[in-house]
Amino acid sequence: MEPGSNVWNCPFDYAEALEFDPTLKRLLTEEPVARIKLPYGEGEAWLVTRYEDVRTVTTDRRFSRHAIVGKDFPRMTPEPIVQDEAINVMDPPANSRLRSLVSKAFAPRQVERMRARTQHVVNELLDRMAEHGPPADLMESLASPLPLTTICEVLDIPDGDSAQLRAHARTMMNLTPENRDNAIRAKADMRAYFAELTAERRRNPGDDMISALATARDGDEVLDDKELTVMAMVLLITGQDTTTYEIGNLSYTLLTRPAELAMLRSHPEKLPQALEEMLRFIPFRKGVGIPRVALEDVELSGVKIRSGDIVHVSYLTANRDPAKFDHPDELDLEREGPINHMTFGWGGHHCLGAPLALVELEIALSTLLERFPDLKLAKPAEEVPWNTNAIWRYPLELPVSW
Repeated sequence: MEPGSNVWNCPFDYAEALEFDPTLKRLLTEEPVARIKLPYGEGEAWLVTRYEDVRTVTTDRRFSRHAIVGKDFPRMTPEPIVQDEAINVMDPPANSRLRSLVSKAFAPRQVERMRARTQHVVNELLDRMAEHGPPADLMESLASPLPLTTICEVLDIPDGDSAQLRAHARTMMNLTPENRDNAIRAKADMRAYFAELTAERRRNPGDDMISALATARDGDEVLDDKELTVMAMVLLITGQDTTTYEIGNLSYTLLTRPAELAMLRSHPEKLPQALEEMLRFIPFRKGVGIPRVALEDVELSGVKIRSGDIVHVSYLTANRDPAKFDHPDELDLEREGPINHMTFGWGGHHCLGAPLALVELEIALSTLLERFPDLKLAKPAEEVPWNTNAIWRYPLELPVSW
């Protein structure tokens, strides 16, 4: 059979704890550049699963994110999560200009301030958990409040507004078809909120990240009002829930692997490297995200992709590619060398908030292991309930005792 002549129907709804999606595994193994059909959007798309091919699609100017604007592209959610003006649908040079401005707001000085702030929040949350006594739900006690509290402090969101903003973000990520109207409304409400807030910060800047974005300059370049609104929105959406889910996933992974947990308890200095390996290994989302459009004919792994075709990549399979990683389906916390995983994306759309996420994950885990040296799951692993109706994979609750 010709490569690409077979069309794979890909609901990407596999949600068995943190097991790897067998359909994605088959695609990587049997047809690394495949035609796929997704639950929403018009027509078919290509899915690229090998590490080197994913790297090509995410860095080569012949593939454009911006070209999807206005298209009903194949996707997993009823309403596209992405905004037309967002940085995640820009190509260079617009994307490079925006990234350069935004990276100034994530300068080492800012990240160090976030580190101190994050440690303070983690200490408070774990004090509360210790006072509550066992058993406790780690999702409720640490994973949920930490990233939301931190990103709201970093953006200086007024206290009374964060719960509603989080509800809007969750509505936008829901996969169910009957949620579509709610998702459209949530997106519009959130946008209106940030338009007002960012305008206020432009007039009266403080020392928060929205003010840093509003005042960031690169020569004569500044963010315009729309870019600033959407960037603040993107930071709030991507800066909280995904980190919440990963704190849950990382904690579950360690609490269900006694040997790995014991190693990190006795060698806490190995946590930063171990964290990179866990980020590579954990399939923390389902399927695919925002695609690209081929601007000319391109050949990948012997398959011809034609100009105008829509191309999705899988960072999940790239992280499990045996051509890149030895024994890729094993979690090896002492894996040597730099672990160039793609969990934060790659190329011009590598996650801008990765420095903040890594700070939060590292502080949350290191402080948790230090403060609760005998922490363990309070129920059998197979009884832990998991989310099944969003694009993210994570435990809905994580009961622990000590």
